[in-house]
Amino acid sequence: MPAITKRDRPLRIEFVSNKCASPLGGLPAIEALAQQFGLWKRIKAMAMLDPRQRKYRGFGPEVMLAQLLYSMCTGGDSLADSEKLNTDPLAKRLAGVKQFADQTTVGEWLRAQTSESVTALQQLNGELIQWVMGQAVPGRWLHLGEREIFFDDTELEVSGKDFEGARLNYEGNVALSWQVLWVGPFLAEQRLGGHAEVSDQLAPMLDAAAALWRGQGAYFYADSASSAGKYLQRIKQENWKWSVSYNKWTQALERLAAELPSSAWTEMEKRTWKSGKQMEGQYAWLKHQPEGCAEPVLFAVARSKEAGEFFWRYSFIACESGRSGHPKAVYERHQLKGEKEQLFSEVLSGLDLHHPPCAELIANQVYYAVAALAYNLLTALKLLHLPDERQQCRIKTLIREVMILPGRFITHARRLVARIYVAPEWLEWWRVVYRQWQSAAASSG
Repeated sequence: MPAITKRDRPLRIEFVSNKCASPLGGLPAIEALAQQFGLWKRIKAMAMLDPRQRKYRGFGPEVMLAQLLYSMCTGGDSLADSEKLNTDPLAKRLAGVKQFADQTTVGEWLRAQTSESVTALQQLNGELIQWVMGQAVPGRWLHLGEREIFFDDTELEVSGKDFEGARLNYEGNVALSWQVLWVGPFLAEQRLGGHAEVSDQLAPMLDAAAALWRGQGAYFYADSASSAGKYLQRIKQENWKWSVSYNKWTQALERLAAELPSSAWTEMEKRTWKSGKQMEGQYAWLKHQPEGCAEPVLFAVARSKEAGEFFWRYSFIACESGRSGHPKAVYERHQLKGEKEQLFSEVLSGLDLHHPPCAELIANQVYYAVAALAYNLLTALKLLHLPDERQQCRIKTLIREVMILPGRFITHARRLVARIYVAPEWLEWWRVVYRQWQSAAASSG
């Protein structure tokens, strides 16, 4: 094969006014999903989202939310990016508006919301998730036929002291706490604020999202931040399997583990690390009643040491009392928590939510509630319409491959047509999906 080199070619550049072309050709996919779910009609019915004194002036809440959702689902990461939709003819035609709000107006709308607005958006998010669960192939979002539920917290650092609700975190940085509950691949519940404890919103979120797993098999994961007795007691109230890392109050457990007879431990297992270090370990079951629990909790215990060492190192995972079999299975299942932790990375980087956009807490709470809707709309698009080989793609990849597409308007047979230019390997997929949307629209309308 001959060498391939870059050739410099004479280039002439022309600039023309753009009144019909769009770089956001994938937006019709989001709009079609929203219409199938009835999103805009539901939002119009939520009076608490409309702070206008005169309803005949200004932007309705469905327009404000469409603007934010369109922006987030196509890679926008700020209120300024939502204003830039005014330069996109496709976005305006999809929303049915002559113009979107400027970023100042969007910010004013966010600040005018209340805690009831946040609750309403959370409920709407739950309804969307239930709708997608009923539509999607179960194998795409269930694990071994079960819903996987995961709770975690992250710190969102902010600059300056003017961010309402922000506090100094354990690293001495000013931050807001974002606590999130996942059900399968869905961002089911979220709370943003200056929470005193990293898991203090766990119980309210479990109560709010209970309809997503009630009567169904489920498995719950959490890290050691949720291992206090009061949190374990709340987790135990749910009829599910669960495992919680336990590494904060281990003194009593280590004493009890050291007192276990040799018959309580499984057969010795030996392992060689990549460094060549020889390790040996065993597993056992142990019951202990942490402070705040009404009854003892079952723990899977692992002990390990380097070959030739005298003292054991212990680790513990709390789990449901009905667990039986080999305690190592608890550790093997709990390792899947690492995959769940990647969901946080995906939503934070995919929608660029590392930094809250507003100084007022209520504005940020509404913004992150809308971000949860955007994330679940993109997740729904993947689960409901992407082929099997694309089910593992991340949100950023989905935005790049499906949302960011060139498109333009043309007039054909006296009809306005949106012509979307897609890669050849995606062409048949888009045609199939479009026929599905047309069929769904005809059956619903």
